[in-house]
Amino acid sequence: MELMGNVIGVVNCDSDRLDAFSDQDVAFLSLLTNEASKAVGRIWLLRQLRSKAAQLEALVRAAQGLARERDEPGISSDLARHTRVLLGVRACAYYTLADEVLHLRSLDGDLGASVLAPGIPLNRTSLGTVVTRGRSVVVPIAGKTEEDLFGRLSEPVASSSLLAVPVRYEDDTFGVLLCVAMGAYRFSDDDKHLVAALSSFGASSIQNARLYAKVFTVEEGLRRSERLTALGLLSAEVAHEIRNPLTVMKLLSDTLSQGMADDDPKMEDLGVMREKIAHMEGVVSRVLGMSKAQSGAFRSLDLRQAAENAALLLRLKLQQLGVKVEIECAEPLPLVEGNPGQIQQIFLNLMMNGVQAMAGGGALALRLKVEPGPQGDVVAVRIADTGTGIPPKILPKIFDSFFTSREDGTGLGLAIVKRIMRDHRGDIIVESTAPGGTTFKFWVPALK
Repeated sequence: MELMGNVIGVVNCDSDRLDAFSDQDVAFLSLLTNEASKAVGRIWLLRQLRSKAAQLEALVRAAQGLARERDEPGISSDLARHTRVLLGVRACAYYTLADEVLHLRSLDGDLGASVLAPGIPLNRTSLGTVVTRGRSVVVPIAGKTEEDLFGRLSEPVASSSLLAVPVRYEDDTFGVLLCVAMGAYRFSDDDKHLVAALSSFGASSIQNARLYAKVFTVEEGLRRSERLTALGLLSAEVAHEIRNPLTVMKLLSDTLSQGMADDDPKMEDLGVMREKIAHMEGVVSRVLGMSKAQSGAFRSLDLRQAAENAALLLRLKLQQLGVKVEIECAEPLPLVEGNPGQIQQIFLNLMMNGVQAMAGGGALALRLKVEPGPQGDVVAVRIADTGTGIPPKILPKIFDSFFTSREDGTGLGLAIVKRIMRDHRGDIIVESTAPGGTTFKFWVPALK
């Protein structure tokens, strides 16, 4: 019995007589065998078509499931699971590519005592060839060449074969889809095409998920811009209403000093009041002008003096709450260039945040020193409290506008501080935080 040039079986007829079969019998048997081979071929082809149809249906369902997923980790998990089910292999894993290293993101199936490595440099595994060439690779016996792919390798995985397929969208490779077969299984071309098709669907879904994430980010930025616009309009209205009372306060503060001796202790407080009124007038003018502080408002400053002034302004509040303030500065500091009102705003904001974190009192330390910066020396200021610390889940968001963990907060304090520092060619970070306290660090370039 022959089918497409291949022998698929034998039809054997026996007889108890000599010369029982004539040439006519042989021709009839040959004809019968030929028809039987055609019938078997049609049955085999029908089974193949049914199997392919089932695979295509499963592939379509898997593609639909991947298309519905909007989360990249979820796509990674579904991609490995659908591939394992389609091929019927032992396990499937998905590795993502980042900085020339493949990182294990999802694994579906059972590897027994074997364990895949969590991260593999491209130059230490055949999976690197898949990425660089953009083509599928078959490894006949995993244990002979792929020891770096596994953190621990044992039977039967060590004698299994591997199929690795790139997950690519156009010219961008997102990762590698790895299939582990049962024993010495040989992956066919149909298997490669099937996994390649599924990986293509997965790559499209990953690309869509990243685009959706960008869209959501842009939408969030637009919503934030709308809120900032509304806040700007409200601020302008408030500033306009504040200007007249400020003028009255300024006139009254000038008359309060009449009749006082120059050495009267209240003269210092009046000086502070006048300075703060002038600062508020500057803020109102900038808000009404809808512009940032201009370079003309910058001048040479002593940050140690600014720290001492801030402690002086808050002295009554600190005494009431039982908070002790210590200013440490072991060396003369160079001057910095900045806006005095804004620099003092930074000190007051950070110190008040520290005070609010110490409900039962505590200590507030202001440490100033000169440190090397990326473009020369900077004057660094650390403000450390002994409060409860910042929860890790909100730490990445504390400098975002409108984010606050307090019911009475506006979520603008640290965002404004961050903007001011960048306007001064410096920056601010949370240097450390723990249940025993938090340390903020900000710095400004030193004048040469």
